[in-house]
Amino acid sequence: MPRSRCRRALASALTVLTTTAALAVGLPAAPAPAAPGSPALTPPLGWNSWNTFGCAIDESLIRGMADAIVSTGMRTAGYRYVVVDDCWFDPQRDGQGNLRANPDRFPSGMKALGDYLHGRGLKFGLYQVPTAQTCAQRGGAYPGSTGSQGHEQQDAATFAAWGVDYLKYDWCSPEGSRDEQVAAFTRMRDALRGTGRDIVYSINPNSYHAPTGATYNWGTVADLWRTTEDIKPFWDTGNVNSYPMGVVNIIDETLPLAAQAGPGHWNDPDMLEVGVGGLTPTEYRAHFALWALMAAPLIAGNDIRSMSADVSTVLRNADLLAVNQDPAGHGGRRVRDDGATEVIAKALADGSVAVALLNRGGATARISTTTAEVGLLGAGPFTVRDLWTGGESASTGTVSADVPSHGVAAFRVRGGTPATLTTSTVVGAGSTRCLDVNGAARVNGTDLIVYDCQGAANQLWTGTPTGELRVYGDRCLDAYDQGTAPGTKVIIWPCNGQRNQRWTWRADGTIVGEQSGLCLDVAGAATGNTTRVVLWTCHGAANQRWSRG
Repeated sequence: MPRSRCRRALASALTVLTTTAALAVGLPAAPAPAAPGSPALTPPLGWNSWNTFGCAIDESLIRGMADAIVSTGMRTAGYRYVVVDDCWFDPQRDGQGNLRANPDRFPSGMKALGDYLHGRGLKFGLYQVPTAQTCAQRGGAYPGSTGSQGHEQQDAATFAAWGVDYLKYDWCSPEGSRDEQVAAFTRMRDALRGTGRDIVYSINPNSYHAPTGATYNWGTVADLWRTTEDIKPFWDTGNVNSYPMGVVNIIDETLPLAAQAGPGHWNDPDMLEVGVGGLTPTEYRAHFALWALMAAPLIAGNDIRSMSADVSTVLRNADLLAVNQDPAGHGGRRVRDDGATEVIAKALADGSVAVALLNRGGATARISTTTAEVGLLGAGPFTVRDLWTGGESASTGTVSADVPSHGVAAFRVRGGTPATLTTSTVVGAGSTRCLDVNGAARVNGTDLIVYDCQGAANQLWTGTPTGELRVYGDRCLDAYDQGTAPGTKVIIWPCNGQRNQRWTWRADGTIVGEQSGLCLDVAGAATGNTTRVVLWTCHGAANQRWSRG
């Protein structure tokens, strides 16, 4: 059966690791670049029609939802984008090839709808695809074939003329290589920028397609990009980036991507299911808090007109919205993963840190962390603000809470000295290619290679004062099985502080293992993509010299 089409928002750049990762190796930072001309300097906030209504949309519904966004205080809280998803269009273009509104569903036309939204102090979003058919058309739920393939310039001009402020652009095809996806998404990006109108550009490369959202730095192409398959209102489906995705399945895919996002380019873990049904009130709160800390676009998908007071309170939580909209744009990273419980931290522009204590287990659990672990150094004093209740307390360096099953305790911690981290690519002098986690895999034991530099999360390395080189937030460059012989492969492994995970970056550019005394070496002095990286006797040739990208 056709899969649900939803896609949206979220996560970001250089933030806080653990005590051992408190300070950066003294090397220049290289934040991931934004797509040219991006208007999304903070994660977009808004509402989308798909999660609740699917194809059952019309002009009256959208206008009524806009009115509710205003009357419920959602607009005041910051939710501005009203995105009309699939099935808004006439199944046939006009005689000149122009898109037009479905005359039965939107008799006043799309420009009139945009004018209405703008008159309510809101922004206007529409859905389209770069291929021949939208997802509903491909799945047989809606007639026609009206995708933008071959019409990019024409459609971008139409959107601008209608006053569109946000385009959700969904792949909706099993065909096409990743490079073909990049080219197609870039064509519409350039067409939108060429109109001269600020239109936020949101893409989903994963729909009906083998997921590519987590394996490429889409921030050079779009303002936000879906990291996973579609969300459904479940806590845990057990899936690994396959349909459908639950809340914790999505954070497992998105948290490791934090370093590749920031102002103007956001990881999007999909729309919010808060208030849609299927999750408990505790899970709604956890879902919202996790998305807020990931610096995700927060796109509500519930029926705003009839939402409960509890759902409204979650969606309008001013403290968590401030964390999400923090101008530094850092995304939360795991600083500790104990299996059933986790600690996630997000560095904020004023030097404070947002902290989430996540309980994935089946019973209430006491979860504790320290200010040093989340990236605030020194003796304090520290102030801890509960982001659910607004209550504040003093701390000498501990942050803890009894967290219910499937719940999140969320805090903002002030005091001490903020840790500084440096994250960048690591470029081989001989190959001019980047140190790369093979296949963008996150499996423990995955080997390292050199590959063309493109700045995705599997090529972004964070140095720590103890000599670690971290990737994905909580994995370390590791000499396999603590090997000390030339030819030992290097892999990723959970950071554990052992000597086979400590490295010295010497002035000549070589990176030397503390335990082995051997150098990080591109095997055989080869220069091609996928060449393995190993340990070898230090000789300082070009295949052993590295620099920050």
